[in-house]
Amino acid sequence: MTLSTKFRTHTCGELTEKDINKEVTLVGWVKSSRDHGDLIFIDLRDRYGITQIVFEPTRDKELHSIADTLRREDVIQISGEVRNRPENMTNPKLITGKIEIVVNNLNILNKSETPPIEVDDFVEYGEEVRLKYRYLDLRRSIMQNNILVRSKIINSVRNYMTKLNFVDIETPILAKSTPEGARDYLVPSRVNPGEFYALPQSPQLFKQLLMLSGFDRYYQIAKCFRDEDLRADRQPEFTQIDVEMSFVEEEDIYNMVEGLMKDIFSSIGIDIKTPFPKLTYEEATEKYGSDKPDLRFGLELIDVTDIVKSSEFEVFTKAISSGGKVKCINAKKCAEFSRKDIEGLTESIKPYGAKGLAWMKMGEDLESSIVKFFSKEILDKLKEKTNVEKGDLILIVADHKHHIVDTSLGHLRVHLAHRLNLINKEEYNLLWVIDFPLLEYDEYEQRHIAVHHPFTSPKNEFMDNFDKHPEKALAKAYDLVLNGSEIGGGSVRIHNPEVQSRMFKTLGIGKEEAEAKFGFLLNAFKYGAPPHGGIALGVDRICAILTGNESIREVIAFPKNKQARSLMEDAPSHVSQKQMKELHIKLDVVGNNNNNDNDVITTSI
Repeated sequence: MTLSTKFRTHTCGELTEKDINKEVTLVGWVKSSRDHGDLIFIDLRDRYGITQIVFEPTRDKELHSIADTLRREDVIQISGEVRNRPENMTNPKLITGKIEIVVNNLNILNKSETPPIEVDDFVEYGEEVRLKYRYLDLRRSIMQNNILVRSKIINSVRNYMTKLNFVDIETPILAKSTPEGARDYLVPSRVNPGEFYALPQSPQLFKQLLMLSGFDRYYQIAKCFRDEDLRADRQPEFTQIDVEMSFVEEEDIYNMVEGLMKDIFSSIGIDIKTPFPKLTYEEATEKYGSDKPDLRFGLELIDVTDIVKSSEFEVFTKAISSGGKVKCINAKKCAEFSRKDIEGLTESIKPYGAKGLAWMKMGEDLESSIVKFFSKEILDKLKEKTNVEKGDLILIVADHKHHIVDTSLGHLRVHLAHRLNLINKEEYNLLWVIDFPLLEYDEYEQRHIAVHHPFTSPKNEFMDNFDKHPEKALAKAYDLVLNGSEIGGGSVRIHNPEVQSRMFKTLGIGKEEAEAKFGFLLNAFKYGAPPHGGIALGVDRICAILTGNESIREVIAFPKNKQARSLMEDAPSHVSQKQMKELHIKLDVVGNNNNNDNDVITTSI
């Protein structure tokens, strides 16, 4: 439905042959102008599309002369009559491609200087320039489509959640600092000198309190903030679909989220099947080397530890004797890879801790400089286990640390899939990864830390002994994965104060520290906390995947760059001494960029 206003009767994306002979009024930006002697053709653009307008000197010479002065990005209003385009001038790519408007009246609403960037999908600019002139970049149809898809997704979320009786509740942006993970963004308090708010990394504690408050179904399109190193899929401020439910277990949350995802995909014309498959964390890391595996292609990891442990190849036997393992990938039809190719693959996995990459090619038999260290019996078992055929290439990693083997081959698997064009980009593969470890040991801090967060419940079978054997305990935690990207994660929470106290003790969080960080939540637990759980889904990442973008910056209207700066308005920026004094803050040293913790000292004045 078009909202008709005093400025226009139609948009630039809706007029067709059914509107022939109508008198219409349009507004928009001049996309391009073509002078064909007697006739001037202009493509008029708004966010709905493009309409061709025509100025004829035989109708109005003065109007024709004014039209000749129009330039790209001028804002104009025109009135005229809709007519058919000549048959050889139609454009089947446009909804409006069979009509044009012969102009009777022109009103120049605003002139534009020459834009610093072209408003054109086919002209490429560096990201820094695009971010500086984001308001122009957003005029491009590809960017407008990204933002419109995002809008449809958010709208489908609201409709679905309302249908299921969820309550949309806003939680505070100025909150208490409870450092657990990334660094907080801190906000000094003017009225409470020397004290700071923190911008929320997530509404986690608030949404649990809402469950204690009796709102059994909460959701929010929530802004979250994390002061962390940036990359393509990270921003200092990001948006998540935040959900919490009372009186639920894991399956209830899976069912709710699968229905939500079905609606999200449907909102942009994609049908997906439910229920989603499930992989345990152990299965995912063992088979795919990742807790967010992409299942659109094969290249599964194959454990050959038991086969090669009796070989004479010391690289393998030393790793195994130290408690490690040996795993491989069968890269089908890749035996033609050169030594240089394999060296490149080796370099690609070194950042993940791998010390090297062994290989064997299958010709008439297995060939490699290392086959001499293996008996015929071992080689035969290798061939059987890897299902190797002529023309295949076996790529092998060994290490005494299991996670290095899995992670290295997991990244190699994805690298090969891209190189070999094994990924169907039209396919959307959704799955749950479940049964995460509850805790992991941090060598640096010399203590156990929570894999998700300290409020995640152990699975029922580990409830009695998770603090006695933390290395074995599994969590009621789950991640939702789409095409190899984690798009959501959550858990069933601890709702029993005694269990929560045991968890804090296991994490090395003393009573005083727990009270200082989470006292308001722990006090609330004393007054009848229901069983509850939830999930947070990353809006930016979902939108990026569904619009075919690698970077979430492409689906955020005004993002920051990799240095967390907004180039358009030049933020962050220095503020006046008056403002600093009002906040009771004094900067003793400013502008030193050597990353020394003592460069900037804040003191109360």
